[in-house]
Amino acid sequence: MANDHNNPTFERIEQEINDHSVVLFMKGTPIFPQCGFSAMVVQVLTHLGVQFKSVDVLNEPAVREGIKQYSNWPTIPQLYVKGEFVGGCDIIREMHEAGELSSVFSDKGIELGAE
Repeated sequence: MANDHNNPTFERIEQEINDHSVVLFMKGTPIFPQCGFSAMVVQVLTHLGVQFKSVDVLNEPAVREGIKQYSNWPTIPQLYVKGEFVGGCDIIREMHEAGELSSVFSDKGIELGAE
């Protein structure tokens, strides 16, 4: 993971990740996702009842490019839990289908709502 502390975009990204237990960098908003991949991750998180902070990268071009460099991951959405990068859409979907995603949240002390 890149950690260039002189980069204001990385500082902004780190601030979000440090201030919120679960952060989803996505295209659009949870209510109005702007791509199917972002919509899929929102759907999974909502299904699990996870409270999360979303960051709309379409409104912040620097964050849109910066998050890819920060995580060394080429696509959006990107999910962070307790400061740790979990993955993008395919990884989140596969972990959810395998029943592993809820364990990631519970292992890190994140409460899940009713499934």
